[in-house]
Amino acid sequence: MAKRSASVRREPSRDDETFDVPAAVLCACCGQPDCAGCSAASDEGSGVVAIVPWERPSGGVWSRLWATSRATTLGAETFFATIPDGALPAAMRFALLAETLAILSMIAALLPLVALALPSLTLELARNPAARASALQWLAIGVPAVTVWMVLAHTLHGAALDLGARRQGARPERRRALRFGLYACGWDLMAGPLGALAMLITGGTKGAEQVLSASLRVPGKASMALLLGVYALHPDAAERARRAGSIAALALTIASGFAAIALAVAFS
Repeated sequence: MAKRSASVRREPSRDDETFDVPAAVLCACCGQPDCAGCSAASDEGSGVVAIVPWERPSGGVWSRLWATSRATTLGAETFFATIPDGALPAAMRFALLAETLAILSMIAALLPLVALALPSLTLELARNPAARASALQWLAIGVPAVTVWMVLAHTLHGAALDLGARRQGARPERRRALRFGLYACGWDLMAGPLGALAMLITGGTKGAEQVLSASLRVPGKASMALLLGVYALHPDAAERARRAGSIAALALTIASGFAAIALAVAFS
């Protein structure tokens, strides 16, 4: 009688096949992958929203602001190609804070240069309390006004990109386009003196050079990422939408700037 050998089933090894690694699923509330579930998901909070550091409930304000600003600048293509839908107030708070810090850091960096270039004005401000009060009053009005104008300019850019994409046949994504514009304010923080200083401290001269170089190219790269990723446009159509949106946003920004100057002159 022939001897029958027992068949032994061999488990596949790593050499036999390639194993897929499943994507991580993050909790909608805490953003942790191992959470059993803190709260029910909603339109204002989903597992995808956890990719925006600013919208995570954990972490300090500066750490979330800085992480998001870095992502919008150094990782612009990935960030804006997958920017999730969500509530606008959180994005608006980020935009106002980022622009305020960017403008204040720019003023702080320019003050020594102005003092050297205009010594007589500097002496007048030092000696005359009324002149100092007037200068501080203009700063108190000017900084918030410029902040709001910059946020408006970025928001108009996002809205113009949405209009350009819809003219190329894409489905409307108005809220995501507005969130694009609001989170794009992170560019200004990273490109300003405060962003350069923070990168210099954390990454040395190489890090500062990297962020300054990226800041010059980020608007075009981020816009294309949004149009290709969110609107799923063909590259040629995305380029046409980007060009039309940029022109429209520039025209609206200039018009709003002149209107703001006219109002300031009228009420001064």
